[in-house]
Amino acid sequence: MSAIADIKPVSASDLAALRRAATGREPWRSLDELADTAEFRRFVEAEFPAIAERLPFGLDRRTLLKLMGASLSLAGLTACSEAERIVPYVRQPEDIVPGKPLYYATALSSDGYGIGAVVESHEGRPTKVEGNPDHPASRGATDAIMQAAVLSLFDPERSRTPLRQGEPASYGDFLKDMAKLAGGLAASGGQGLALLIEATTSPTTKAQIGSLKQRYPKLRVFRHDPLAASANEQATAKLFGRPLTPIYHFDRADVIVSLDADFLGEGPGRLAYARDFAQRRRVRKSTDTMNRLYVVESTPTITGAAADHRRAVRPSLVECIAAAIKAALEGGHDAASLPSLGMEYALVDDLREAGRNALVVSGAHQTPFVHAVAFAMNARLGAVGNTLDFIEPPHAMPIDSDLAALCQAITSGSIQSAIVLGSNPLHTAPSDVDVRNAFSKLKLLVHWGLYRDETAFLAQWHIPAAHELESWSDIRAYDGTASIVQPLIQPLFGGRSLHQLLAALGGEFDADMQALVRPTWADMDEAGWRKALRDGVVPNSVTAPVVVSMPADIGDPTPHAPVANRLEVRFEADPWLRDGRNANSPWLQELPRPLSKLVWGNAALISPATAQRLGLENGQMVNLARGGKDLDAPAWIMPGQPDDTVTLSLGFGRKIGSVAALSGGYDAFILRTTEAPWFADGLVLTARDGSARVVTTQHHQAMEGRAIVRHATLDAFRQDPHFVRDGVLPAPTESLYRDWTYDQEAWGMSIDLSACIGCMACVSACQAENNIATVGPDEAARGHEMHWLRIDRYYAGAVDDPDTFFQPVPCMHCEKAPCEAVCPVNATIHTHDGLNAQVYNRCIGTRYCSQNCPYKVRRFNFLEYQEFDKDSAGPQQAVHNPDVTVRSRGVMEKCTYCVQRVAEKRIRAQIENREIADGEVVTACQQACPTQAIIFGDLNRKGSQVSREKAAPHNYALLEELNTRPRTTYLGKITNPNAGIGGKPGTGTGDG
Repeated sequence: MSAIADIKPVSASDLAALRRAATGREPWRSLDELADTAEFRRFVEAEFPAIAERLPFGLDRRTLLKLMGASLSLAGLTACSEAERIVPYVRQPEDIVPGKPLYYATALSSDGYGIGAVVESHEGRPTKVEGNPDHPASRGATDAIMQAAVLSLFDPERSRTPLRQGEPASYGDFLKDMAKLAGGLAASGGQGLALLIEATTSPTTKAQIGSLKQRYPKLRVFRHDPLAASANEQATAKLFGRPLTPIYHFDRADVIVSLDADFLGEGPGRLAYARDFAQRRRVRKSTDTMNRLYVVESTPTITGAAADHRRAVRPSLVECIAAAIKAALEGGHDAASLPSLGMEYALVDDLREAGRNALVVSGAHQTPFVHAVAFAMNARLGAVGNTLDFIEPPHAMPIDSDLAALCQAITSGSIQSAIVLGSNPLHTAPSDVDVRNAFSKLKLLVHWGLYRDETAFLAQWHIPAAHELESWSDIRAYDGTASIVQPLIQPLFGGRSLHQLLAALGGEFDADMQALVRPTWADMDEAGWRKALRDGVVPNSVTAPVVVSMPADIGDPTPHAPVANRLEVRFEADPWLRDGRNANSPWLQELPRPLSKLVWGNAALISPATAQRLGLENGQMVNLARGGKDLDAPAWIMPGQPDDTVTLSLGFGRKIGSVAALSGGYDAFILRTTEAPWFADGLVLTARDGSARVVTTQHHQAMEGRAIVRHATLDAFRQDPHFVRDGVLPAPTESLYRDWTYDQEAWGMSIDLSACIGCMACVSACQAENNIATVGPDEAARGHEMHWLRIDRYYAGAVDDPDTFFQPVPCMHCEKAPCEAVCPVNATIHTHDGLNAQVYNRCIGTRYCSQNCPYKVRRFNFLEYQEFDKDSAGPQQAVHNPDVTVRSRGVMEKCTYCVQRVAEKRIRAQIENREIADGEVVTACQQACPTQAIIFGDLNRKGSQVSREKAAPHNYALLEELNTRPRTTYLGKITNPNAGIGGKPGTGTGDG
């Protein structure tokens, strides 16, 4: 059988043929499917890639185990009470009951901002991260990076000891050196010393830096955060005289225009914004209303996928388009730009009609002019104070300058010593800043970080950092709300917090972490302090909006005339690895990117038309050059990518860390420069001979020719609320399978496709909850990834700018389950409450169930990805959820509807002599979902939320014509396009 890697790369040489193939055919998943090559047909006919012919087993076990790291005993890990002291089990703490988890509220950092979390702890061992429902930035949701925080905590490759000149040393020796340094600084006022910090919103850090600058007046503080974007602050400083931060209220917006803003996938407020946006997309009856989203973007994003109207344009054109929309809104005429969008003036009419309920959002990576134009349009519409507010920046810090200025100061000799706190400038610096050369001239370089990374190797002193789940600190959310960061466990490897390093610099050596944070909140008494710890939010700490006055003239854009056939480059942070700091996380390496479905590497994204013009194929190596720098990368043809634009993702190409080294891809920082951190023109692309392996889950479990994703416009839904039944044969009523009766609960799930944004949080949460193994790039390339839940991505329409649909697919938990009838050992069974269960210790690996499953939701455990040898036990094993078994090789795995959570709530209800309440059982995927697209509950309970969802007129089951009667059903996707803009189909029920 054909493995995934055997499929011949699709060429865009006959783009016209692909366009014809896409016409009237929806949804489609890839260009390979449209080309309908013989190799692709053989792959589809294989039906289940996991049973493909395997290569001879010769995998080096040491290489395989690199996925989980080296060994280290966990004998010293014990429970802690608020991590103030480690309490040994010879005197067991009163609040610890073995087997019963405790939960602690804290906050995790995202690009320097806080997102509220509730962390589950088993006997002092953090195992699972959930969102804090009381925190404004999470609303109870999480993302993939938050889910992976516990894995990074137990990463055996974290730095474990201080290093002096690369050799192990004691922290006491470091403090002695700091004491000498502090003595010299006191005499010189800090002359010659620089701090390099990351973006942060910590009030304690701000206070400590302020105190240090008072103590050492000549101390200079620089900031380097490669993902920070300051365009909105530059725009507000020019417009209002001081930098401000915009706060958007999507729950109040009827019409939204996004100018290259991925507000659903990027930014510190993304989870809250996704929740507010999705609340206005829920339709259950014909009288319901929806918001409308227009997106102009320079690379495909999940925000663009959620749009009612989307147009892909070069990054440099966004300025002109923004100016044209503003001119039309003000009554002017600029027909040269707006008609090129295909939206004409219908968009402007929508904005005018919505008035103060309209919202124009500018992308963080766009220019200050685009932000200024967006703010001006919001002000003209009356949206400021309703859908848009401005606040003082939560991250405001006493900073002197940036990394480039620091390097200049080192080169000039004014800086002789530097302390790098958290960042890794030797990897993430712009290519036109020679950090290595500058830092090599320092008399003293101190690096503090979680890993011995590129910068640490150059440092005279490297100090291990305490993980954020091991630290006391504080942090502010996107709206200014403060949270206390409290540890779940004492530092495993003796790491120190940022506050301890800053305290040591000020002469306070080896200070207690909590004692450094508590004075910042001295206005709270002990009761208030403990309440802030319990709630995860400091009360009344949200930043109040400020009143602004928009100037009449905002200036003109910088003239930019794109040259025909001249390529532009667009940089974007990888959604999971970010700038590379998470590159050693196998969970994040193996989590498919929402749109490209790439794993374990990146590629240069190009449009089908550009690929045709340049004669490129998927996976073909290309050389990309700009400004005297160049890199080689595999090309990847991406539907919806703007023509003559190449998107490069940051975060890959690192070779430090065994997991990071396993991944493929390129280092995009090579082409990134100070003056063009996010996009630039003048890119030269040269095709090379040969190709590289690009690992993707794009083809996995391909299903075609069936009514898979069903969708309609809002107008079509109002005319026919039962549109999901159009052209679909009624499900059979007869069956050879037995009928089941349920005296107690009957569990079921409903997934709203209108709310799903494809963010992959549910997939990551499922992996963390259910101890799902990662398999590495080689096995992923064979289709052997182990995720119990996948999100299928479909396209409809033209290959140049298609509509995009997401569909989460867990186990359907069929009433008439085809898998149950064929298992020879009764390992696949039906439970008393309607779950399709898998008994692992019965399974003998015949895989008959997977072949008989039409949904392809079962995963066969080919290799022993988990380490069961006690002599090789490592800290990574501590991440396992003790409520879920850790499976060995040779068994079939799949979604269980989080049966362990069902059992836990059932036991609690029985103890309390009551029924399980509606909504009491929450699955891991449901809990993580930022848009609340997943609803789970008891179908036997009248009026339950899941029963109401399934009673909606657009509820349908996947492949219901097979009469499997799934317990998991879907609500058809409903969009709200403007009837005055053509090109949007009314309804659709599948491939056609």
